[in-house]
Amino acid sequence: MNAKINRHDFADRLTLADKLARDVASRLDAAIKARGKATVAVSGGGTPKLMFAVLAQQEIDWSKVTVTLVDERWVDTDSDRSNARMVAEHLFHHESHTAQFVPLFDRAHKDNVDGALADVGARIDALGLPFDVVLLGMGSDGHTASFFPGGDNLAKALDPDGKDTVVSMRADGAGEPRITLSLPRVLDTRALYLHIEGDDKKQVLQNALDGGDAPIAKVLTQERVPLDIYWAP
Repeated sequence: MNAKINRHDFADRLTLADKLARDVASRLDAAIKARGKATVAVSGGGTPKLMFAVLAQQEIDWSKVTVTLVDERWVDTDSDRSNARMVAEHLFHHESHTAQFVPLFDRAHKDNVDGALADVGARIDALGLPFDVVLLGMGSDGHTASFFPGGDNLAKALDPDGKDTVVSMRADGAGEPRITLSLPRVLDTRALYLHIEGDDKKQVLQNALDGGDAPIAKVLTQERVPLDIYWAP
């Protein structure tokens, strides 16, 4: 197990959202002051919505922040399944509306996620290494990013020595085809967070910590970057 795991448990989701948002904003602010810019990769789904609302109100120089996604469903932004749409609706308000957003979905290859990999990978690489912050979530099946159990490119995505920046993914539990940052790219960050909520996900996490083989275990056992886990019921 990665000895650099820090657990943060909270009594309720609002308290978690407030603390995590302030911690992330502090990291971004420090990056701006040190290097003149900051980059953050965020996850989709329902869990981060409340935290995004709090993060949007943090008073940092958002014009120097670039936001991208950890993964994306291969749907256009007019779909309610789009992570980009969710981020736009819940994060880019108040102070944060001046942040730059770099999407993973590429309309030029809307019918072929594999055809977009080179262009999207180059777009992410152009942000520079490492990220300042990566925010992960986790599904009840133990997936994080789009590292789905049984995914057609799961081994490639989880290869710790892999050279791909982004990987396509198709799996029974994924719905649409997906595009995801590879594990090495996820771990190429100055700060790594895992945000989960609910007793069911806490148990999935514990199973992975106890030696289970769910994809999240690859994040828990890596030794490249410390991991901060934020949980609330």
